[in-house]
Amino acid sequence: MLSKIYSGTTIGLEGVLVSVEVDIPSQGFPGFTIVGLPDKSIDEAKERVRSAIVNSGFKMPDTKITVNLAPADIKKVGSGFDLPIALGILSASQSVSSEIFRKSLFVGELSLEGRLRKVPGIISLSLLAREKKLENFFFLMKILMKQVWLMELMFFLLKI
Repeated sequence: MLSKIYSGTTIGLEGVLVSVEVDIPSQGFPGFTIVGLPDKSIDEAKERVRSAIVNSGFKMPDTKITVNLAPADIKKVGSGFDLPIALGILSASQSVSSEIFRKSLFVGELSLEGRLRKVPGIISLSLLAREKKLENFFFLMKILMKQVWLMELMFFLLKI
């Protein structure tokens, strides 16, 4: 099964849209591969994501998992891809519904227990979401959960 989640990275002060594509075929040797010019922190996401999924009460697929961060010619840096990778795995394994994913941008680092951690670049990424006409932006803010309307974009501010 294939899943696609929108996320982003920053180059300087500019946000760049990244599609996190996750493929979990029905057959294949167990493995977890991330391609698309990831840096070391993204390669380490495999362990954070695996632990976060299991410790959040979901089942981690025991088959081959391939994650593509597109476009492949842009270097992806940082732990902000943890959340979209985890959601992509859960969607591709049909553990969660993916309806909202088509119109949302997700960014966040995951702890081993599945809690979100903040990442830099939120302002640039919110401007990117608006530019791409995405309706929702999911990220962590250390305040009570609220919905805030800003620039015709719904923000979901999540508390740890």
